[in-house]
Amino acid sequence: MLTPFERMVAFRYLRARREEGLISIIAAFSFIGIALGVATLIVVLAVMNGVRGEMIRSIIGLDGHVSVYAASPGGIGDYENVVNAITAVPGVISAIPKIEGQVMAVNRGQAAGAMVDAYRYDDLGKKLLLERKIIGGSVESLRNGGVLIGSRLAERLGIHVGDPVTLISPEGRATVAGMVPRVKAYPVGGIFQIGMYAYDNALVVMPFQEAQVYFKLSGRRPAASVIEVMAARPGAAPEIARRIEDALGPGFRAYDWQSSNGHIFEAVIVQRNVMFLILMLIILVASFNIVSSLIMLVREKGRDIAILRTMGATRQSVMRIFIACGAAVGVLGTLGGVCLGLLIAFNTERIQHRLESLTGHPLFNPELYFLSHLPSKVDVSEVLMVAALALALSLLATIYPARRAASLDPVEGLRHE
Repeated sequence: MLTPFERMVAFRYLRARREEGLISIIAAFSFIGIALGVATLIVVLAVMNGVRGEMIRSIIGLDGHVSVYAASPGGIGDYENVVNAITAVPGVISAIPKIEGQVMAVNRGQAAGAMVDAYRYDDLGKKLLLERKIIGGSVESLRNGGVLIGSRLAERLGIHVGDPVTLISPEGRATVAGMVPRVKAYPVGGIFQIGMYAYDNALVVMPFQEAQVYFKLSGRRPAASVIEVMAARPGAAPEIARRIEDALGPGFRAYDWQSSNGHIFEAVIVQRNVMFLILMLIILVASFNIVSSLIMLVREKGRDIAILRTMGATRQSVMRIFIACGAAVGVLGTLGGVCLGLLIAFNTERIQHRLESLTGHPLFNPELYFLSHLPSKVDVSEVLMVAALALALSLLATIYPARRAASLDPVEGLRHE
């Protein structure tokens, strides 16, 4: 703890006089460097957490925690009994049959590759993410044979609610003229915007029975392509996938959401760790500026230190004075960086929209980053960790100059005075 005398001297040293202007400039750069480093680190961690959370919500919200496929081609026949067997597995909340397939979506000469997902209408109540993301039309259109398409796919094809979209499947029928693809037009009854580029740009949601007919799964044994499973705990999905395989036998394969999308989340984690290390170097460089400013301050205050020592100030007292000078820069820089970082982290989307409106260009390509917006999620523990690391580095930077000031010999300091 500092005594009132030590606080007074440290405060006077922080107010550099005109002839000590260079010291104050270096201290100011140290303050700015620490503040910017802390703020940038908080923003990057918040954005990375937001991206990971948004991707998990989007993937789980549409694809479920576990996907069960038949081990042989032809889909899952007798899927009602399979659903009942999966539902009986401990930890499973629900199981939904789904049909999926690849098509070409065409409208007025415009074409785009798309992925079809088909659900029974009664099961759509379990797909809350899809219902909440409808921006035009309604889910009710699926009852009448309509389809739902992603917002970016609708923009690419120039489609609005009520317009028809033609779906072309490469798996057609053989004729004397060769293979003829299946072609059918469906009215667009709704447009959704999930916020994840892969879904908004290439997903078509169809009625289940229509998809069975379209993909030739409506024979004497109607089939489904996959069974989507929702678990009580998303983190337990790998264990539940193993239980489902044991319950269904060797004719089925179960894949959890972590293994199916592991490459995406690993890339996000690697980017997060690399950015953390790079931005910590900014704070480290700013801490070295504190070292240099304090060393110059010690040289400038050599006579003052000698006078303080002859007046009875101990080595520990002198050391605490200079530690307080450097720590003040570190503490103020850290506090300023935390406030700035939280201000930006809580307003990332507003800042993104503002910058995009000014420049007229998107800040990042959603094709590369999967998301069409910039989410942010502040973790209090990470903010405290960043602040603690910045304070620790700032405090460590003051030790050497403070020890050097405390070891100054009063006789040498006053010899030439």
